[in-house]
Amino acid sequence: MIRVSAPGRLHFGFGNLSLSHSRLYGAIGIAIDGPKTIVTASQAEMVRCDNEIIHQYATQVCEDFSLPGVELTLDAQLPRHTGLGSGTQLALTVLVATLQTYEQTVDVRSYAPTLGRGGRSGVGVAAFENGGFVLDGGHPTTRFTTDRPADGEWTVPPVIAQHQIPDSWRFVLVFPDVPGGRNGGEEDESMRAVIERADPQLADRISGLIVRQILPAVAGGRVEEFGNAIAELGRLNGAWYADEQGGVYRPPVGSIVESLSSKPSIYGAGQSSWGPAVYGVTDQGQVAAAKKAGQRALADAGVAGDVLVVSGRNSGATIETL
Repeated sequence: MIRVSAPGRLHFGFGNLSLSHSRLYGAIGIAIDGPKTIVTASQAEMVRCDNEIIHQYATQVCEDFSLPGVELTLDAQLPRHTGLGSGTQLALTVLVATLQTYEQTVDVRSYAPTLGRGGRSGVGVAAFENGGFVLDGGHPTTRFTTDRPADGEWTVPPVIAQHQIPDSWRFVLVFPDVPGGRNGGEEDESMRAVIERADPQLADRISGLIVRQILPAVAGGRVEEFGNAIAELGRLNGAWYADEQGGVYRPPVGSIVESLSSKPSIYGAGQSSWGPAVYGVTDQGQVAAAKKAGQRALADAGVAGDVLVVSGRNSGATIETL
């Protein structure tokens, strides 16, 4: 029996959404040490699993690798459609768990597009592989235009910068009890609309922000500079998305980000992907205050929810033989 555990990720934004530039997307994010997706697998004569999505992934893997079957159990799952990358981690966890039961391996990065993963951001795949802070190189604009190719007809964006997240850094996660973020066809339509009208000047500003602030801050372990720069990245990305999500942040995320950002224990805050998860950057000396800041932010927004404080994760998925 094999157990595979994969980390979630925070998605801070993209480097470019304008068709005026030669590379589209270019994602920035980090792997986090909790919550996780955990799947247990054992050999079987057919695919057996109560979860429909897992069953679909496992069936495809067994067909592609000529395996008789697999029995899978979902032991833990990242909250779906919250901005933590649950879809990619689930797909890759099922892939690796299924193959490992037969002592087979695969280049996860090469196979991910077959499962529909890595079509825009490569952060989730990179988090599964090695964790850490990730900046990917995006896709050639001429290949993607406003629509991504069919599943399997792209390569996962290359990692162009990957750094260890300092051990002392912490991230407060705020999960408001509101509907999940956009996904599937709805997400595709929204991204198409954003790309069609994206201002290329925002991409130019973001490029300078990445090179002169974000990368130096994470490489030098300067948490306050990193938090401020990541928050600015989120605001600039939000200007692209404003028409689609009802503002720089989707409601009521904007009020949560504003409240969180005003607290001295938080060095920068923003929305992960389409949300509704909100992150705040802090450090190990501010954990208690940061958690209270998250709870206060929910109260200020008038919504219920949960607050976690987690570390960054500097390793990828783990595989155990039980």
